[in-house]
Amino acid sequence: MSALRRGLSLVLLALLLGPSPSRAGEETATGPVLDWETGAGRSYVIPAAELGAFLFGLNQFDRHLVSPRSDYESDLDSIEKNLRTAPIYDKDPFSVNQIGHPYQGGIYYGLARSAGLDYWQALLYGLAGSFLWETAGETTPPSINDHIATAIGGSFVGEAMFRMANLLLEKGGEHPGFWRELGAALISPPTAFNRLAFGERFKSIFPSRDPEIFLRLRIGATLTTDITGQGLPPTARRQEGSLDYSLTYGLPGKPGYRYTRPFDYFHFEFTAVPNASSVGNAIENVSTRGLLLGDRYEAGESVRGLWGLFGIYDYFSPQIFRVADTAVGAGTVMQWWLSRLVAVQATALGGIGFGAAGTVADQAERDYHYGLMPQALQGLRLIVGDRVLLEATGREYYVVPVSAGGGGTNRFGREIITRAGLGMTVRIYGPHALGLQYLASGRSARFSGLPDRHETIETVSLSYNFIGHTRLGAVEWRAAETAGR
Repeated sequence: MSALRRGLSLVLLALLLGPSPSRAGEETATGPVLDWETGAGRSYVIPAAELGAFLFGLNQFDRHLVSPRSDYESDLDSIEKNLRTAPIYDKDPFSVNQIGHPYQGGIYYGLARSAGLDYWQALLYGLAGSFLWETAGETTPPSINDHIATAIGGSFVGEAMFRMANLLLEKGGEHPGFWRELGAALISPPTAFNRLAFGERFKSIFPSRDPEIFLRLRIGATLTTDITGQGLPPTARRQEGSLDYSLTYGLPGKPGYRYTRPFDYFHFEFTAVPNASSVGNAIENVSTRGLLLGDRYEAGESVRGLWGLFGIYDYFSPQIFRVADTAVGAGTVMQWWLSRLVAVQATALGGIGFGAAGTVADQAERDYHYGLMPQALQGLRLIVGDRVLLEATGREYYVVPVSAGGGGTNRFGREIITRAGLGMTVRIYGPHALGLQYLASGRSARFSGLPDRHETIETVSLSYNFIGHTRLGAVEWRAAETAGR
């Protein structure tokens, strides 16, 4: 996708640059060095200049290489027209609006965040970047759905990428090696660009403050056991390979860890299906949810948790339909020790967002509706010792459309989308484990003047798992409390 190519271009440029590192907070011959704890050395001007340069370069790239070119041949007349035009719902393909724009917004956000600004300040740069692009980067009318996905969704995606990139660097010590630098660059291109292009100025690594982390990488084979619906794509597959990555950052219960910054807790997951052919890209799932405002809590000696307001970005495309949204919601994440060896972790969220949903029967990716999305998420994990992990998750989206057909005529109706999963992971040796997963996704859509759609797909997957946590994600605080008495 074009947005990904734009991000990777920052990586390539960054890898060509980069003087030697120095300690955060020190003055150098070229100026101050960023100190994340005090804010010394941060810059408001540099990311503003970078944002303008990035948008100009993006416009020139699209103006000369993307069709139709007329959409990007902006001038003073088109800018004035867009300033006087109320935002609309545009007609771009689903994956452009719901993956490309959040990723592009993550680059706007990341340029500011990696220059030393905090979450809320970097969010303002994302809003400014979205406004400038919609007004001056394109000749088409500004798009309200793009503003939401780019600026707000981009901040959720961008902060998760920023945190994961810095965590990878932090684990490499004071001087991370080449492969960690390259990995961080692939995760968060703007972070790598500022670290390397400005050298000592932005070389310091964002301090994670040692959160409890559960990382899992899965490589599996998936069998579609049942698939129903109208207008199924002829290329729907019964067997697929899959690659799944997930990271939970800041699990509740670790002694001394505090939730004082946005995304001090977040969960990120990504699933790619390399041989997918029904949606124009290999991404089946990208989602993140992070604590924006909240605090921890405890109940007795066995329960620890966190609660508050979460920022949520979801994209799911299970072969026959798709849904994506940017949302905020309230909820909790907690862990309860049932016994010395058995722990239960639970997640419960409810909120409302704005996004899109629709079928994949059309290869042009334009058969979808924008809408408000009340939603709920429930998750349950049972951890038995350091060997067995049982999981159950459920999501539901109630889509209240505000437009149809990728920006077409308003229609009365609704969609209900559900996604439920069961899983078992058994650790065999060290970080190596085997997994069995069942996933069921369904969509029921009813609109006046359009045929009803009822679509379901069920899959079973067998996978190899690399687990980055010796207790399968269970956080131990009891021994520390006992020792402190």
